[in-house]
Amino acid sequence: MEQFASTVKTLTDDLLQKHLPDLDEAIEKLLFEVSGLDALPKIPHTQLEDCAIQLWNWSVTKNAGGGLSKVQKAKVRHVACSLLYCCEPANPTEGAIRKQILMASKTGRTWLDCKNPQMADHFLRLAVKSLETLYSQLMSRGHAASDINSSKADVEKDLLRILSCQAESAVSQRNNEEAMVYMQRCKDMLQRLPKDTAYLSLMCYNFGVETYNLRMFEDSAFWLSQSYDIGKTNVKYGPGPEVLAKGLRLLATVYLEWDCQRFQEKALNAVVLANKECLSTSGLYLKIRILLRSGGPDTHIRAGLDEMLEAQVSLDVCLSTVKLLMSEDREMLAFDYLKRVCQHFGSSPDLGTALVLHVELLLQKGKGLLGKQKIEDIITGHYSGKQLAPDALTSLHVMLWDQASKQFEAGNYSEALQWYNYSLSFFKAGQIEPNLAKLQRNRASCLLQLEQLEKAKEAIKEAERCDPESIFTQFSVYKIAVQENNVEKAAEALNAVGRLSKTSVSSEDRLLVSESSASYLLSLAAQIALENGGQETAIKALEVLCENSKDEGHVLMGLRCLVRLVFSALEKSADELRDLNMDVLLPYLKLGEQVSN
Repeated sequence: MEQFASTVKTLTDDLLQKHLPDLDEAIEKLLFEVSGLDALPKIPHTQLEDCAIQLWNWSVTKNAGGGLSKVQKAKVRHVACSLLYCCEPANPTEGAIRKQILMASKTGRTWLDCKNPQMADHFLRLAVKSLETLYSQLMSRGHAASDINSSKADVEKDLLRILSCQAESAVSQRNNEEAMVYMQRCKDMLQRLPKDTAYLSLMCYNFGVETYNLRMFEDSAFWLSQSYDIGKTNVKYGPGPEVLAKGLRLLATVYLEWDCQRFQEKALNAVVLANKECLSTSGLYLKIRILLRSGGPDTHIRAGLDEMLEAQVSLDVCLSTVKLLMSEDREMLAFDYLKRVCQHFGSSPDLGTALVLHVELLLQKGKGLLGKQKIEDIITGHYSGKQLAPDALTSLHVMLWDQASKQFEAGNYSEALQWYNYSLSFFKAGQIEPNLAKLQRNRASCLLQLEQLEKAKEAIKEAERCDPESIFTQFSVYKIAVQENNVEKAAEALNAVGRLSKTSVSSEDRLLVSESSASYLLSLAAQIALENGGQETAIKALEVLCENSKDEGHVLMGLRCLVRLVFSALEKSADELRDLNMDVLLPYLKLGEQVSN
């Protein structure tokens, strides 16, 4: 023992140095030394007891300064507590026993905090044993009844804390039955310790949360029920209605996710009770979820929806409920409720969000005509004092453009134009904005397909006014010039496309314009010209492509097309002009040679 004590003393002195280079190593050495103490007989030893107290106090001081990790603190406390117990005398004093209880319970708690319940169990058992010794010692004395009762209460309070820690350890080790036994002992003590009602109720709630997260629904339901039952045993010292309602809502969720058909009554009872304890938005919404999942009748669901409106829940929650109803195939209920929501929030600045959702749902369900009617109502309201909020308006524009794009791809150009026109209705006359330029270009594409050239020209003029430096706008100008067989205007637009393809731009619209896409536009321009019989314009497009592209593949492809087009033109020329026109090929051939080299 003396050799052991000397080693521990040396290691303790080393650890207590202010500037120890390797804290972990010193702690591990001490931990190794005390690892076999439980098997040795207990012998009182002043030096070892002093080491235990020094180590304990050092861990407290060091931890307060943030110098120890949780695991390091647990290990030092482990060593200190083990040393104290190995020096336990045959008849310890009350002070010595209280010291053991303090150190053993705190060491067990620290190991629990380190997610090491097996290590915690050993020290928690030591603490309970010491408490029993203390209780027996107190009962054997002949002091006044009031002193004994006071001391008994202190012991019971410590015991309740330790038993609750043992329950926590058992839960973390998936030993639910053992945890129930510990918790029942705690509950039996509540009559004498009513002030711990909230503590035990919250502990059971935490067990319920932990087991719920592990999808252990049966265990979770048990602990959440216990939490509520304990919390209701003493209203004065309970956790309060908000906390109780929170636990009941989770209990209802457990039944919902466990097996809603089997436990629908329990789930509903739990959420109804939660709403009675403390009415909340989440409780009202959960009730609708349970009714829907369990296939509840429309009348019950409608009553739940009425509760939500009466409780003045937010618009966002109402709209989430509408989406929930749609996802559960309660279409009629959803549209009816949405109509009532719009009426209820008629004066809210956020009403537009509900109106836009209404349009979205109508379109999703294939109710295009009703959707259009709703959009027209929104447009009318927008210009009569009921303007949409910016976010709602943006969402509506995205929806309208999406509908238009689908119709355009399907070849329904008139229908696509109508959707774009709805979007245009929300822009003020004279407004300048890149998105408006995009919109006008899209409208022009529809109008060209519908062979409404003049209207397409008007749309592109508006696009030029809003964003003249857009490569896409200039390409649209080119397309119209080709339609009109205006070679000069087409050449001007092509030159602009070439210039813009080389210009550094920051507009969001133009960030998408890479050099390869600009080359693609120019190649497409040549194709459009040829399809419309404009050989001269096609040559111009290919020339611009070759002059502006840095992509060798694009340039060589353009040159090959140019040479073919020129040869085609020469074949149609008079013989006397043929030699003269051959000079046109020379720049193309020289450029091709440069690219190849």
